[in-house]
Amino acid sequence: MFRNQRLNIFIYYFFTVTIFLAIFYYFTVILKTENLLLLSFFILIFIFIAGLMIAKLSVDPLQEYIDNLQSFSYETLHELNLPLSTIRSNLSMLQKSILEEKDTKRLNRIQIACDMLQQRYNELDYMIKKQSHSEIQSIFDLSELLQQRVEFLKQIYPHFTFNLKYEKANILNDKIGLSKVIDNIIDNGVKYSENSMIIDISLKEHELCIQDYGRGMDEVELVQIFDKYYQNNKNMQGFGIGLSMVKRFCDNNKILLRFESAPDFGTKVLLKFKKENIKEHINGK
Repeated sequence: MFRNQRLNIFIYYFFTVTIFLAIFYYFTVILKTENLLLLSFFILIFIFIAGLMIAKLSVDPLQEYIDNLQSFSYETLHELNLPLSTIRSNLSMLQKSILEEKDTKRLNRIQIACDMLQQRYNELDYMIKKQSHSEIQSIFDLSELLQQRVEFLKQIYPHFTFNLKYEKANILNDKIGLSKVIDNIIDNGVKYSENSMIIDISLKEHELCIQDYGRGMDEVELVQIFDKYYQNNKNMQGFGIGLSMVKRFCDNNKILLRFESAPDFGTKVLLKFKKENIKEHINGK
């Protein structure tokens, strides 16, 4: 599709330049006109029309492609909702009727997988809304979001201990985007904590602190962590885009982000939220 479009644009551009030179040659050499104002007028009209045509050739197919992709995403999201709800309702009934420990563990694993599918569903819905420029910021209690994320991650990393201390903190932010940020930071802490199974999480005075006690980083590594595709350990699974996404999100949402780390002592991640954002939002309403 886009290969043919590039060819069409090239051909149109080639003929446009050829016609432009022909017009210029006709007025200056054949007619030997001295009326530069008239010549400039014709050239400007031609350039304007040519620009519109090139813009149309370039943008229209891309817009059509994006519209089709967005429509497909909406339809897929809608279709996913029914089987996901069916799995959840039937799973709930099975959990009530089955008493054997072995079968209960199997159902719990299905429950975890279902929760992960629900998470992906929410993220897809979030991405569609973000692409369509829908309002994605809201006022919510960060402590409640932290509890939800920790409970979710406990199911994925049952061998880890998550020490959570918090106080109530209402913030104005992108809730789903911030969920992904918290998940990424904790996930990194788990990945690089081979010798420690503890993650400390605290929320006080609108500052979130996530501390692991893993391998840590030196000053050189700290400078590189936000580079896309950078990984502290090449043997780890993943693509090295998590912290790049975290930094971009924090910058876009006016969250102060700071890393403190030292080799063999772990890494502390600090996110500072502004209190006055909520007042501005309420006044704006």
